[in-house]
Amino acid sequence: MVLHQTPYVTPHILHKNYAQPFDSEAIGGLIGKDLDFYSQAGFDMGKIYLNRNAPVSLLYEDAIRNEGAIISSSGALINFSGKKTGRSPKDKRIVYEETSKDNIWWGSVNIKMDEHTFEINRERAIDYLNTRDNVYVFDGYAGWDPKYRIKVRVICARAYHALFMNNMLIRPTEEELRDFGEPDFTIYNAGQFPANRFTKGMSSTTSVEINFKRMEMVILGTEYAGEMKKGVFSVMHYLQPVKFGQLSLHSSANVGVKNGDVTLFFGLSGTGKTTLSADPNRQLIGDDEHVWSDNGVFNIEGGCYAKCINLSAEKEPEIFNAIRFGAILENVVYDLASRKPDYDDISITENTRCAYPIDFIPNARIPCMVDRQPTNIIMLTCDAFGVLPPVSKLSPEQASYHFLAGYTSKTPGTEDGVLEPIPTFSTCYSAPFIVLHPGRYAEMLAERMAKHKVNCWLVNTGWIGGKYGTGSRCPLKYTRRIIDAIHSGELAKAEYGNFATFNLSIPTLLEGVPSELLNPRKAWKNKEGFEREVRKLAGMFQKAFALYEKDVEEKVPNQQFMYVHGSSFWT
Repeated sequence: MVLHQTPYVTPHILHKNYAQPFDSEAIGGLIGKDLDFYSQAGFDMGKIYLNRNAPVSLLYEDAIRNEGAIISSSGALINFSGKKTGRSPKDKRIVYEETSKDNIWWGSVNIKMDEHTFEINRERAIDYLNTRDNVYVFDGYAGWDPKYRIKVRVICARAYHALFMNNMLIRPTEEELRDFGEPDFTIYNAGQFPANRFTKGMSSTTSVEINFKRMEMVILGTEYAGEMKKGVFSVMHYLQPVKFGQLSLHSSANVGVKNGDVTLFFGLSGTGKTTLSADPNRQLIGDDEHVWSDNGVFNIEGGCYAKCINLSAEKEPEIFNAIRFGAILENVVYDLASRKPDYDDISITENTRCAYPIDFIPNARIPCMVDRQPTNIIMLTCDAFGVLPPVSKLSPEQASYHFLAGYTSKTPGTEDGVLEPIPTFSTCYSAPFIVLHPGRYAEMLAERMAKHKVNCWLVNTGWIGGKYGTGSRCPLKYTRRIIDAIHSGELAKAEYGNFATFNLSIPTLLEGVPSELLNPRKAWKNKEGFEREVRKLAGMFQKAFALYEKDVEEKVPNQQFMYVHGSSFWT
């Protein structure tokens, strides 16, 4: 018996467009100056087919046909990023050139690349894209406030990447797309093709590089979509302070429905920014990247990029229900028969993700901006030592200190090669993406906090009752209760005791949270072990902050150091 590869279709129902490719001229066609842009960039317009801002359905079709993607039981597209399932920070570089060299904080985060090497890699990327039958273009915006937004163009060879950026950038209207013009920033994503590791300055076959003079980004040797998202953030992290005089932040943000109070959540991947900012009682402004402007707060992105590990409808209903048609599930294992995602399966990576437009969240605030200054700042940390309190109230000096120190633990999967939590100090809670010197961001933050009298809290979503391996993660229900108490004003009125080693103010009682959890000393059964881990972490704080102390001493009040260098440090 012969098995037919395609189903029989009754001839009379065939339409002239049945199974035909997308007509680029129907939506956002390339004409005139648009064609000149690609020709001048080096694209062979006689050989390649450009899909500009293609509809989601077509991107689904191409990803399924050409990339092995599948449609999940909820309607989301499941696709895979290949060998790289997390960012490659050691392969990130910035071009050393005259327009930006004096502003960049050069070092292990921002590695120098010469202009000639960038041109070699740029040409290598375009040459690869010229060999593809289909090349995808997405034109969108970064920044919801029209006064501060930039136009971004993404050029890539995978439908998965085009759909990802369709979700993560702010999608233009048909009129805006028609009048889009030349972009302010362009990404050439040839991630399927490796960098030549023998090229000067290359240390591997992966290269993620930004040129601020050309306002371009080139990606080689990694298909992890998150590199594009963070590339756009790096550019905004540079432009907002330098060009616009506004403070860009690695943070989520939401606003109260009743009172209109705005909260900023600082924290790296795995600390709970996305989860905790998706609150049914508050409108979501955004889950990861924002700008605190003179007018208020606005989101940089048009979507959310949520971690999926152990995701459930009970724990995170807003995120769970956002995973539907139009969303992308990245590196998520699924049941072959039912196509149902298995969020508990981490056999591919612990960094399973979902990217979806922000309006998939029912209580998202659209447009994603508010003309009101923040009331609360919540600094999230994931403490692998298990010794920091679940919540502490910070003084302005302590807020500046913890912003600069940026203590957390890298959780498994968020970066390539991270298999267990690693304690780290990520200055400004954004070290992997920081572009300017930390003191510049810290100074702007301190000025805004003082001007608008913003409350600041340190919330530990990491381990309690013991360090990683012996303790357990703080239950989400308790962290949510703490966040609710911050928003209601309940914690501001609570009684506080002193957590001596770090001189932190911790509440003595909070309804709904066990009292032994509020004070880490009480949560640990092994008291000697607790004291040992406290001293170890305190020493790490002292050593880490020494990197910034000299440069920021004049910019941030000196009192911030008192609990590290003063007599109370070891009490």
